[in-house]
Amino acid sequence: MKTIGLIGGMSWESSIEYYRIINEKTREKCGGLHSAKNIMYSVDFAEIEDLQRRGEWDEAAQIMIAVARNLEKCGADFIVICTNTMHKLAESVQRHIQIPLLHIAYATAEKIKAKGIKNVLLLGTRVTMEEDFYMGRLMHKHGLEVMVPLKAERKIVNDVIYDELCKGKVEPSSKEAYLAIISRCVKEGAESVILGCTEIGLLIQEGDVKVPLFDTAKIHAMAAIEYALAPPVGERR
Repeated sequence: MKTIGLIGGMSWESSIEYYRIINEKTREKCGGLHSAKNIMYSVDFAEIEDLQRRGEWDEAAQIMIAVARNLEKCGADFIVICTNTMHKLAESVQRHIQIPLLHIAYATAEKIKAKGIKNVLLLGTRVTMEEDFYMGRLMHKHGLEVMVPLKAERKIVNDVIYDELCKGKVEPSSKEAYLAIISRCVKEGAESVILGCTEIGLLIQEGDVKVPLFDTAKIHAMAAIEYALAPPVGERR
């Protein structure tokens, strides 16, 4: 079993879900008292969020690189960034470490394509919904057609994430707002929904909508343990 290096704390509400899913999946696959070998470095999200808001991405990258290097030195065999937004810096982090970084968009796209789905609605932070590092990867590298909400709707989605979900608040009114946005986009052709922020799964679950949901926290966590349990390339058959 490989050792997973988890960069968490963004927010810790979703980092808990990563830890739970990874260990549950390990026990399911291996049985008995097995649990995952993992090392988590949990950052102070207030510092990260402040850099995000001010657009200080170079400084944020230095923090992420330092954390990833520390995990590598501590024995991690690969890195998992437990958040979608900070994958804006994934390529920069990967360039500064010698171990693989398991990209959340890749894991999510593979699940979507396996279902034969082409058109997806992307929900996430403003950065994730509006910048090319995530949506562009889904479109250009994986051939998906990606829709995002209208500008006013994007503000609602973003504000609920930072003002509520990252603080552990799950408000029924916010769930209704999200469902209304999803419903409108489905009417306009979205075949499925990517919960492209690792906290959104706390608010929206399977059964809340009629189209498939792709919860990136669950997908990423499960991909991590599948990678951790996979035999070395030379031993695979």
